Amino acid sequence: VQLVESGGGLVQPGGSLRLSCAASGFTFNTYAMSWYRQGLGKARELVASISGAGDSTYYADSVKGRFTISRDNARNTLFLQMNSLKPEDTAVYFCKARSYWGQGTQVTVSS
Repeated sequence: VQLVESGGGLVQPGGSLRLSCAASGFTFNTYAMSWYRQGLGKARELVASISGAGDSTYYADSVKGRFTISRDNARNTLFLQMNSLKPEDTAVYFCKARSYWGQGTQVTVSS
């Protein structure tokens, strides 16, 4: 199993980023997928999850209405569209498939 995140970077407050997670080594459409994040000195927290078919989603209260999780099962790719970003969204963002984790991508929200 391999999960490779991309799309992180530096953005100003109020800006947007789209994270991607390219998956391989398993039958992607049979796995629910999740995005987690870990800020400096903080515990890793669940941001959003999506079912294998993409028809059910979950969001942490802190990102509800601003972030959208989606997936393209034909391309074995998971996405996280992040809008109206705040400094408190600064963290390393990880994708997760069952017990497997990606290496993470840094998101920094700062003026």
